[in-house]
Amino acid sequence: MMVRFRPFLFLCIAAVLSACATSPSSTLGELPRTPQASTQQLLKEADASDPAEAALLRLSATDQSIQQGNRAQARQILEQITIDQLMPAQQMFARTLQAELALADKDPQRALEALQHPAFERLAELPVDQQLRTQLARAQAFEANNQPLDAARERTFIAPLLSGESAKQNHEAIWSLVSMLPADQLQPTADTDLSGWLTLAATIKQAGTLGQQQRAIDAWIQQNPNHPAARRLPDPLVKLRELADQPLSHVALLLPMEGPLASVARALRDGFLAAHLKAQRDLKIELFDSSRLSSLDDFYRQASASGVELVIGPLDKDLVRQLADREQLPITTLALNYSDANQKVPPQLFQFGLAAEDEAREVARRAWADGHRRAIALTPRGEWGNRVFEAFRQQWQEQGGTVVAAEPLAEPIELASQIADLLQVRSSPSPESKPTRRQDVDFLFLAATPQQAQQVKPTLIFQYAGDLPVYATSHLHAATDNRTQYLDLEGIRFTETPWLLDPQLPLRQEIERKWPQARGSLGRLYAMGADAYLLAPRLNQLLALPETRLEGLSGILSLTPEQRIERRLPWAEFHDGEVQPLRETLY
Repeated sequence: MMVRFRPFLFLCIAAVLSACATSPSSTLGELPRTPQASTQQLLKEADASDPAEAALLRLSATDQSIQQGNRAQARQILEQITIDQLMPAQQMFARTLQAELALADKDPQRALEALQHPAFERLAELPVDQQLRTQLARAQAFEANNQPLDAARERTFIAPLLSGESAKQNHEAIWSLVSMLPADQLQPTADTDLSGWLTLAATIKQAGTLGQQQRAIDAWIQQNPNHPAARRLPDPLVKLRELADQPLSHVALLLPMEGPLASVARALRDGFLAAHLKAQRDLKIELFDSSRLSSLDDFYRQASASGVELVIGPLDKDLVRQLADREQLPITTLALNYSDANQKVPPQLFQFGLAAEDEAREVARRAWADGHRRAIALTPRGEWGNRVFEAFRQQWQEQGGTVVAAEPLAEPIELASQIADLLQVRSSPSPESKPTRRQDVDFLFLAATPQQAQQVKPTLIFQYAGDLPVYATSHLHAATDNRTQYLDLEGIRFTETPWLLDPQLPLRQEIERKWPQARGSLGRLYAMGADAYLLAPRLNQLLALPETRLEGLSGILSLTPEQRIERRLPWAEFHDGEVQPLRETLY
C-alpha cells in the first residue's frame, strides 16, 4: 500500500512546497486572482464581500477592464478603492494599474508618480510576471517622459527575465533607446550590460562612413563577445552590416549664383565646402549654376557625362517641384528645399531644408513634455504662417493637446486688443483688484519675426498675462546679441540650431574666421550646408535604417517615409538679455 501511494504523497509535498514558495508573507498580502467571471459579476460579488475581499475583486475588475480596452470603466472602478489601506502587494498592483492608465492617457509624469510609492521597495517579493509588468510600465513611462537612458536601464535590468518574442522586443527597444542618446550621455556605467549597450552606440556614432561603422560593429563584438547585443545583434545593426559600402566620389552642387537666392546659395556652398575641407575626404565636387540652366534635362545629361553620383540642390522651390513631378531621376538628388506637402516624389529624390514646420512640431513636443495641455497660437498671416500653424496643430492634437484659440498676428497697433480678446481679459468690479484673464490656457505658441515678437511679451505683461509661458520658433532670434532686444523677449523659450547655440563648435569657429556673418542668423544656412555634406554619403543608410539619427549642426537629422530630412532642434530661453541653452530633452 505504501508503494501505491508514494507518488501521491510526493505530489502533496510538492504542492505544499510550491504553495510556500509562491504564497505571500503575512505583511505583503496577496495579489488579485485572474478573474474567471465578467467585470459586472466581479463588481456584484465585491459589493457583497468584506472590505479586504472586495478590494481584491475590484482590482481584478479594473485589470480586466484595462485588458478589454475599457479605460473609462477601469478608472471608475479604481477610484472606488482606497489604495493606501491595502496590503503592499495590492498597493503595487493598484499603482501599476494607475501607471498603465496614465500611459494610455499620454501622461508619463503621472505614471512615474504612481510607480514611486514606498510599497515598491518590496517589488522583488512579487511573482516574476508581476515584477515584469511593473518594470515594463516604468520603462515605458521613462521613455514617454523623455528619459531614454533611464528607460534603457530599466529594460536592461529585466532582459534576463524575458524569453521568446517579449525578449526580442525588449532587446530591440534597448537599442532604439540608446541609439537616440546624444554622444555626451553614452558614458560607461556600473551596470555591465547597460555599459556595453552605451559603448556600442558611442562606437557607431563616432564612426564617420558606412564602412567605418561596419568595422566598428565587428570590433565591438570581438571585445564584448558575451554581451546580449553581441550574441544577437539588433535588427538595425544587422541591416547596417549588410549594406554595401560604396564610397561617394563625385558630387554636383546645383545652386543659383545669381538672383534673389544667390546669398543663401553662397552660405550653403561655403558651409558644404568647409565641412569637406575639415573631413579631408577624397571627393570631387563640381559646381553648377542653376540660375543659368537651360533645362533640368540638360543639366542631368551633363552631370551624368561627368560621372556625378549625387546631386545636391536645387535650392529654388519651383525647380524642386519640377523634380518631384517626375517618375524617375537619372541621378540620386538631395534637394535643398521642399516640394508641396502631398506631392508624390520619385524614389531618387531626397529633400532637406530649414523647414519651419519642423520647428512648429518641435514646439508641440516640448510644450507637451513640459506638462502643458491647452494652447493658444499667434502666427503670421499668409501661406507660410498657415503652414507653420497647421504643423503645430496636427502634432499638438496628435499628442492629445487642445488648441483653445488661434489667430494671425495683428499689426502692432492692434496687438494689445487682439491678445486681450484671446485671453478674455475682463475688468475687475473692484478698483482694488486687477483685471482677470481666462485660466484654461497653459501657453502661447508664437511664430514671429524679432520685431513682431518684441511686441508680444510686453503686451502679455500689459494684459495681465506676463506669467503665461511662450514657446516660439527660431524666427524671433536675430542672433545679434542685442541685449535691448533680448530683454523684450525675456522668458520666451525657442528652438534653435546647435550652430547658433554653441560658439565653441570647431567648424563654426573656422567658418566665422573667414566669414564673420556666419555668427548671425546666416549661420543657420552655413550649418545646413555642412549638414548637406554630412548627409551626402549616408542617404542609402537612412533609407535602409529609418531609425538612424545624425547629429548635425542644424539639428538632429532623420529621414521620414516621404524621404524628407526632418530636424529635431535643441532649446534656449531669453534670460536677462542673453540667450541661455536649456537642458537637452529627448521626446
